[in-house]
Amino acid sequence: MAEPVVDIQGLYYAPGGLPVLENVDLRIERGDYLAVLGPNGGGKSTLLKLMLGLIRPDRGAIRVLGLPPGEAGGRIGYLPQHTVVAGTFPITVLEAVCMGTVRPGFKAMAGRHSGTDHDKARRALRRVGMLDFEKRGLARLSGGQKQRVFIARALVDDPELLLLDEPTASVDTASRMSLFSLLNELNRDMTIIMVSHDVSFLASGVKSVACVNHTLHFHNAPEITDDMFTLTYGGTGDHCCPVELVTHGRVPHRVLAPHEGALDGPAPDAEAADKGGEA
Repeated sequence: MAEPVVDIQGLYYAPGGLPVLENVDLRIERGDYLAVLGPNGGGKSTLLKLMLGLIRPDRGAIRVLGLPPGEAGGRIGYLPQHTVVAGTFPITVLEAVCMGTVRPGFKAMAGRHSGTDHDKARRALRRVGMLDFEKRGLARLSGGQKQRVFIARALVDDPELLLLDEPTASVDTASRMSLFSLLNELNRDMTIIMVSHDVSFLASGVKSVACVNHTLHFHNAPEITDDMFTLTYGGTGDHCCPVELVTHGRVPHRVLAPHEGALDGPAPDAEAADKGGEA
């Protein structure tokens, strides 16, 4: 049997004695596209930080790409939940992506990135459809365009595993659809784990779902069911679901897999999707 990309067994994390995650077991196979769902404060972002080795569990075992957390280096790409750039900060798109090449002990300030770094950054920008923006100031981009740039930064070392924490927060619907189309393409080459508290816009490319609310329930299917909401939110989907129902005609339902009535056709490109938000 092939080694899993992520293998978590008996995870328990309780900073200050307050349990945030407990009894967590999770095995993610290569090529999966996992959506991690759950309420705010349920431990979703904490789970990603544990995978990255940014924090350590109190009990349990975690292996990522066959290694202890924090040892896989550039084999993991990470988009954190909050990536804020001051509007007056003079950095171009290319420079922002080059920052993804920085390693501990490497001084890359004042334009010290190498030609190789620039080449890697341009390849990543091409991959997310943002190469034409390489000389533009990052602060001038729309929300959806910035997210593509930050995803490019996470891709600069060509990772095997991509971790995304709320990647579609604060972007409009067209930008969400465009980003989801991009993630579907990236999933052909890498495993993706995407955290979200909002299931109403999840992409059809998702292959499995993990519901997290201080513990984890894994579902090896891309469909949202009432049982999942009962486990995660403590009631039936109709009464406890914190999101809007997706409605086609008069039939409301929740589903992530491709189905009748879903949007089809190519997603808008980065420029078209985000045109309305550009400064």
